[in-house]
Amino acid sequence: MNASASDIFPIIKQNLMNAEKNFSSIPNDRKAELKKLSVYIQERVAKHQKVSLTFICTHNSRRSHFAQIWAQTAAAYYGITNIFCYSGGTETTAFNVNAVNALMKVGFIIQPISQGNNPHYEVKYSADYPALHAYSKKYGDAPNPSKDFGAVLTCSQADAACPIVFGADERFKVPYEDPKLSDGTNQQEKVYQERSMQIASEMLYVFSLVKP
Repeated sequence: MNASASDIFPIIKQNLMNAEKNFSSIPNDRKAELKKLSVYIQERVAKHQKVSLTFICTHNSRRSHFAQIWAQTAAAYYGITNIFCYSGGTETTAFNVNAVNALMKVGFIIQPISQGNNPHYEVKYSADYPALHAYSKKYGDAPNPSKDFGAVLTCSQADAACPIVFGADERFKVPYEDPKLSDGTNQQEKVYQERSMQIASEMLYVFSLVKP
């Protein structure tokens, strides 16, 4: 069961409310692809079926984690239940620390639960919902679903590398510019925050179109 909007941490909820105001700035071509994802979700929600979404980018380090975490939070915000969001890559690296910091700045509580080259984290957006388990993995690795899921490609490289996502019901292309390009510059924090909130707005837009 999902948390209700009232259970979401207040800082995150305020950021979600701000992100809703940006729907009009989403380009029409992106809205068209996002609406396809909404239809996929709505068809299953209407049948009271479990909805699994796997967000995929090359390294499963930045954009796919942003999308997974914001999508799960957006579903809770709009009261859409039985939604399960995952992320993965075409290769394994690590959940990038700059992406972790960007999410913490908008209210997520993120705690490391293992160390090493690919640390695992607990990510919480509500005290009343289990933490998301975030770390880098290939999109087909457990605990990600192996069948009956929607594959959402969040980078063009993953789109090209995955002409077929085995086990997926449908495939959606929603690429984002990689915030990695700003690493080590004085624009780093700003760029990561902008990409995080762009993804938040678009995941909110997807779930705003779904009726519980």
